[in-house]
Amino acid sequence: MDKLDRYDLKILAELQRDARISNQELAERIGLSPSPCSRRVKHLEDEGYIVRQVALLDRKKLGLSLTAYVLIGMDRHTPERFEHFQEVIRQCPEVLECSLVTGMEADYQLKVVVPDMDHYQQFLLGQLTRIEGVTSVRSSFVLNQVLSSTELPLGHLRS
Repeated sequence: MDKLDRYDLKILAELQRDARISNQELAERIGLSPSPCSRRVKHLEDEGYIVRQVALLDRKKLGLSLTAYVLIGMDRHTPERFEHFQEVIRQCPEVLECSLVTGMEADYQLKVVVPDMDHYQQFLLGQLTRIEGVTSVRSSFVLNQVLSSTELPLGHLRS
């Protein structure tokens, strides 16, 4: 990993809060002039620290009020079985996250967002349980989201 200095860390922190900020405003906030600030942002992109910029949408305004965390058990633990499952899951727009996990009686954990329980049931029975190798599905539903952030902690990088 390249050594990130305090300006790089400030840039990353500011862009995590608001990627739409102008270069002029960003430069003012971190204490650089616009040209060096712009070069640093470009370098952070080129080096892969900044992967992409996205718009965060309001799920509830879009009618996506049900979030489920789903634990998936597989019948066999082979690379081919896992690759097939992952390939199918990548095609499901309802799945926001899919992680291969350990320490549970499950192989995968999914974060699923849908409009309501009827849509979840359709997803569960129409797609999820039909994936070859899936032997168990356990769902938990979010009652109240206490914290939701896309900002990664950067404090451990400070020198």
